This record gives sequence, C-alpha cells and structure tokens, in this order.
Amino acid sequence: MKTSTSSDKHPFPTRIIVIVLWLLLWQAAYLAVGEDLLLASPAATLVRVAQLAVSGSFWGIIVQSLGRILTGFLLGLVCGTAVAFATAHSRWAHAFVSLPMNIIKATPVASFVILALVWISGKNLSVFIAFLMVLPLVWSNVHQGIKSTDPKLLEMAKVFRLPHASVLRSITVPAALPYFLSAARVGLGFSWKAGIAGEVIAIPTAAIGTQLYNAKVYLETADLFAWTAVIILLSVLLERMMLVGFDALTKRLSRMKREVRE
Repeated sequence: MKTSTSSDKHPFPTRIIVIVLWLLLWQAAYLAVGEDLLLASPAATLVRVAQLAVSGSFWGIIVQSLGRILTGFLLGLVCGTAVAFATAHSRWAHAFVSLPMNIIKATPVASFVILALVWISGKNLSVFIAFLMVLPLVWSNVHQGIKSTDPKLLEMAKVFRLPHASVLRSITVPAALPYFLSAARVGLGFSWKAGIAGEVIAIPTAAIGTQLYNAKVYLETADLFAWTAVIILLSVLLERMMLVGFDALTKRLSRMKREVRE
C-alpha cells in the first residue's frame, strides 16, 4: 500500500475553484428539487452548522465521539503492529492469524455492530468497531513491511553480531515504518466512518451518529446535512494532523537509514 505523494496535490487556487463549482452544483440540485425536506441548500447547511457550533452540547458530543473512535483506532494500531511482529517470522503463526483477519476484512460493518451489541454496550461499541477496522489493515501492512526488510542488512547485522534491539531499531523498524504509516492513514478514515456508522445503529447518548439518526427520524434535513458536514470537516482535520506527524516520522526514518549506511 502506498501513500499519496506531493505530486498528487493540487494548487490551493485549484482546490478552491473545485469546491466552489461543487457548491454551485449542490445549489443547482437544491433549486431543481425545490423541497427542503428532500435536500437542504448549502446556505441552510452552513447556517445550521453555525447554530450547532454555539450550542452547549455540540462540542461535548464531538469530544465524546472523537475520544471513543480514536481510542479504538489507537488500540488497532498497537495490537495490529504487535501481532505483525509476532507472525512475521513464523509461517504457522501467520496462517493461524490470517484466517480471522481475512474474516474481519470481509464482514460488513453492520454485521459486526449487530453482533457486538449482544455483548457490548452502545456507549463503547464505536471503540470496538474502530478497533476492528484498523486491526487487520495494520497487521497485513506491517507484516509486509517486516518481510520486505533488506536481507543484506540482516546478514550484515548477523555477521557483526549486532544486538537484537539494535537490529530492530536500525533495520526492521525503518523497513516497516512506511507500511505502518500508510496503514495508519487509511485506517484512520476507515475507523472514523465505521465508528460513526456504529453510533447510528447503537444510538449511544452524546454521539455524532445519534444526532444523524435523530435528524433522519424527525426529518430534520438541514441537521442531517449539517452533521454530515461536521463529520467531513473532522475527517479532514484528523488527516491533516496525522500528516504533520507523518512528516516528523519520515524525517526520523531518513536519519535512521543514514545511520545504518554509515
């Protein structure tokens, strides 16, 4: 799995023009439909977002949803990485783990949500769902990264009898880190969307998914579009924050590679 490069990014003016064009198309669709119950206008959605932002419960709802979903995401990162290191050097361990991982990847989120509700409270369900979405993705990518370690470097480490900790820090981790970062970036989006979907089904108190469900039940189309816009904005913000962290880790990776060569 590869991350997007700087060449994939469009200039800022181009992105602004594209956003404006899509907003105009949205407005045109709104005028064509001519019914607020079926489609909210961009202006009505923006006004509703502003109204929600100054309400007392808005930020508490966001913090609680973010906290639960990010907790599951981080648990998936840690557990997926640990399992990948445990299975990288054992064919039998890999075969044993690959079956449930493939099942998790193939099973729809809604099925996991319904099954998990039997054992897990609605409040904690999004933690579990976010964890499941990230776990197999991180495991498969980190496993692939470890297996891609340069055998010549490993042979050199063996010849010079480097300590296992030094091999891990200077050879194995730099090889696996790009795969880990790629999985983390994709997994964040998966866990965020799956966590919100789990909230829509489980309907916990003080959750973004619950607000979406209530907007649908009470036919509050502007609320439905407003909360969807909030979800998108938070997703973009989380990705930007992660990219900042990626830059720092990439610089560290480059330094580690230079140390190995020297």
